[in-house]
Amino acid sequence: MVGAAAPLRASRVWWSAVRPATLAASVAPVLAGTAIAVHEGDWRWAAGVAALVVALGMQVGVNFANDYSDFVRGADNRRVGPVRAASSGVVAPAQVRRASIAAFGVAAVLGVGLSLAVDWRLLIVGAACLLAGWLYTGGPRPYGYLGLGEIFVFLFFGLVATVGTVYVETSRITALSVLMGCGMGFLATAILVLNNLRDIETDAAAGKRTLATRLGRERTRILLLVLVAAAFAVPIVIFMTKLAAVTVMAMHFGIPIASVPVRTAFASTSPAVLVLALKRMAAAQLAYALLFTVGILL
Repeated sequence: MVGAAAPLRASRVWWSAVRPATLAASVAPVLAGTAIAVHEGDWRWAAGVAALVVALGMQVGVNFANDYSDFVRGADNRRVGPVRAASSGVVAPAQVRRASIAAFGVAAVLGVGLSLAVDWRLLIVGAACLLAGWLYTGGPRPYGYLGLGEIFVFLFFGLVATVGTVYVETSRITALSVLMGCGMGFLATAILVLNNLRDIETDAAAGKRTLATRLGRERTRILLLVLVAAAFAVPIVIFMTKLAAVTVMAMHFGIPIASVPVRTAFASTSPAVLVLALKRMAAAQLAYALLFTVGILL
């Protein structure tokens, strides 16, 4: 006799909605940016900690907003993957919406304080981040449903997060920070591509026109490969332009880690298997940042 499934606990549902595996996309660029600041000999640790909290607040806010908006638009009706809070039946959708606003609020309050302490022009950047985060799947025409989510992730969880961290800690924008921002953006985008590859059928059925549904499975797989290859081309460019020592080439030790989810994406269409691939790509991004940190600080 097969027993009934255990009821979901609210704490488990909330933790799943946070999508902890994706938080690497927030931690990694701040880690890399801080490593650059230390390398430049001008590290403001308090600003770095504030930047990390802002990045995490943005990430959690986007995750909750996506959870709520997908429920409202029916995109979760046949979805396979981690439990979604709004569609779980355990947590009220309105609570998920309020949690999203609260997470964005934390990011906004700290971001305003950081901007006023460093450069008031960062207020404009922060406002753009918040607006982009909410409109990703919210508002009357969410751009995440138009195949533009990858651009948002590359810009805000790659370039802005990395370059912004360096700027608040050093008051400078450097070529090294821009290049590493691109590397972080490529891998963060790869995480989103894997997510959308997993949901390609259910998103198409719900009318959610992600880039994966527009390109199709095969071309999305190629895009994933190109993004990962581009990320590992970044340390070569850094070395060739003499922005850092040869030790940054240690980042290539992360290739075996990143290659596993890419191979999985080419070999499987199982949503459950692709969930694991997504988590491994997040781990690969964190390893990428750690290897860069070790390399540049040696």
